[in-house]
Amino acid sequence: MEAAFKAVIEILVLAVEGIGVGVIVLGSLLVSWRYFRRYAAPDAYRGFRAGLGRAILLGLEFLVAADIIRTVAVEPTFNNLGVLAGIVAIRTLLSFSLELEINGRWPWQRDG
Repeated sequence: MEAAFKAVIEILVLAVEGIGVGVIVLGSLLVSWRYFRRYAAPDAYRGFRAGLGRAILLGLEFLVAADIIRTVAVEPTFNNLGVLAGIVAIRTLLSFSLELEINGRWPWQRDG
């Protein structure tokens, strides 16, 4: 029973990871296609960077979700929890820096 549960969880984790990678790849392709269609527009590059950052952020959310599922459901050891904490910390720093790049302000700052 436990082996079947782990197998199902691993399949779900692989699916969520695949969705995360797919979001990043498809988002990058879509943003690139839109950029090259209107690269002469004055705000095209800024829109490209913002769209690419959003695609990366969304993909990272799925990848972190997969890591959380794997760590909590399959192997909840202290070593794996430490690795998960490192991954989440790195993802948080990436999110903050991408938010700053996309919007020109920190996530906790108000519009204005």
